[in-house]
Amino acid sequence: MDPTLTDTIDMHGDPLGFKLRQGSGGAGGRQTIKVEARQMAGHQKETVVTDRTGDAWRLTSDEGKHLRGTDLAPFPLGFFNAGLQSDLYGRLGALAASRGIALEDVEVSVVNHYWLTGSFIQGTGEGHAEAPDIEVRVRSTAGREAVESLVAAALDASPAIALLRGAVTGNSFALYVNGRRRQVQGVTNSPAPDAADPYRSYARAPRPLSGGRADLIEKTGKQEPGASQPAAPAVDGKLIRNIHGEGRRRGDGLFETETWLGLPGSSHFRLLSDETDGAGAPSGLALLSAGISFCYMTQLSRYIENMKMNIRRVRLVQFNPYITGDKAAAEPIDTHLFLDGEAPEETHLQLLTIAARTCYLHAAANTPVDPKVRIIYNGSPIARAA
Repeated sequence: MDPTLTDTIDMHGDPLGFKLRQGSGGAGGRQTIKVEARQMAGHQKETVVTDRTGDAWRLTSDEGKHLRGTDLAPFPLGFFNAGLQSDLYGRLGALAASRGIALEDVEVSVVNHYWLTGSFIQGTGEGHAEAPDIEVRVRSTAGREAVESLVAAALDASPAIALLRGAVTGNSFALYVNGRRRQVQGVTNSPAPDAADPYRSYARAPRPLSGGRADLIEKTGKQEPGASQPAAPAVDGKLIRNIHGEGRRRGDGLFETETWLGLPGSSHFRLLSDETDGAGAPSGLALLSAGISFCYMTQLSRYIENMKMNIRRVRLVQFNPYITGDKAAAEPIDTHLFLDGEAPEETHLQLLTIAARTCYLHAAANTPVDPKVRIIYNGSPIARAA
């Protein structure tokens, strides 16, 4: 973490998430979601996500007490969990409408499984991801076979599920040290032109658009039983992290997810998303993309702290391309990392690569897994899809 940073995500009294820019409308086919993120005090992080509609959202993240965070905003893996649920729900609803299937109620639950090996002190940490458990609960007057077919088609049409299934290879990186781009090593070099430094793009702090919602991200006040224990910098065997989420369709058409980390003392957070072009909230893919950037930045700050690197002012720009349609796809993630500091150039290069190796969500993109899906139809289990 950078001890010189003092600005916090609540310093202006704004909501934890808000719209700051209105877009021009929806997009189909290939959609690229842009994430511009920066490290703030401690483990707090802020990002501006430009969604598929062109709407821009300010989202914030923090870590819990086990990582010595302030626990003010959702942890990075919670964003990914919520985005995965929301995107699947959106595909389910759109396909149901096209097939003339009435859905009385839809709920989704997801448990993501991650584990870590190695040491942050020695630079040998490595993140891993396993197949998530997904349960889709549907109440409908349609027949069982129609609902089972609908869920299977929604899984195929979800770019978020495609990211898990397809093993996104060729994720690329660019590195800028003290304002100059450097050639990266140990990872794929980004073929893209230079990205704009977020510090230059946002000379002033993002502020809410007038009339926007203030409840996009909320801390519920609920906690898992027990006391939080600090995470060790080195792991003996596997350090397992299970991320839970329960999502449901709301009466106003938005999707609501409550997510939490399966550890004693962990707080629950609620995130809203919008899978229509009404843009009352970020899309599921926007939340998922923000989660990837937040997770990577957590690994960066942990390595800086544990290895006592003379590096500061961490920020990044990330491009997340997705292809929609009956057979959705997720394309390689392109990350542009900006760092300042007096550390040797090879130290900056080392930080980029070891943090990428440790990031749970880059591991999720790199590891092909088939989610374990259970369908509950009108209160009864009917099939395991996928």
